[in-house]
Amino acid sequence: MRPTLSTILIAGTSHVGKSTLAGLLSERLRCEARSTDSLARHPGRPWPAIPAPVEEYYAQLSAETIHWFLKIHHQNIWPLIRTMIDSSSGSGNPAIFEGAALRPEFISPLLGGTVAGVFLHADNDFLLERMRSHARYEDATVGQRRIMDAFIERSLRENTEMLASAREHRVPIVDVSKADAFESLASDLAARAETSLS
Repeated sequence: MRPTLSTILIAGTSHVGKSTLAGLLSERLRCEARSTDSLARHPGRPWPAIPAPVEEYYAQLSAETIHWFLKIHHQNIWPLIRTMIDSSSGSGNPAIFEGAALRPEFISPLLGGTVAGVFLHADNDFLLERMRSHARYEDATVGQRRIMDAFIERSLRENTEMLASAREHRVPIVDVSKADAFESLASDLAARAETSLS
């Protein structure tokens, strides 16, 4: 029998559905889902508007540098995230954490026992279409598209790299392009966590 979950960690790149899954679990378990993306400032998605500093960041740096800075940002905030995870583990209530900084190589050592983690993934074509749709890419100007393209490229690079890391570190991978992926995953994780509430 698997032990009761106290902590659920949800990893993945932008637009893969981390917040959606966390929201489903939060509703079922009646507990707070915490996003780690807001812990420190970093240029995120440049829509619906493109603030000047964000435009400058994506316009002036190479794709390689943008992705490098993202990984450095994740490394810098990981100690803070780890402290939050550790402090919640003894609370007696399930805790849900989601965010791009929950990189597979970071969360892998924590998994097992009362901590579950999952890497949400979809192929790059699926994510490209989803991001362009959310950004209203077809309605954007040529200049706006260049900025959006830089963010999308960063996210797709991250998606590919994190998938390799999840495989290497044996973090469970869920293909979010499948119709029932969220529902079945949320049901499984909630069932494992709910025993602690009964």
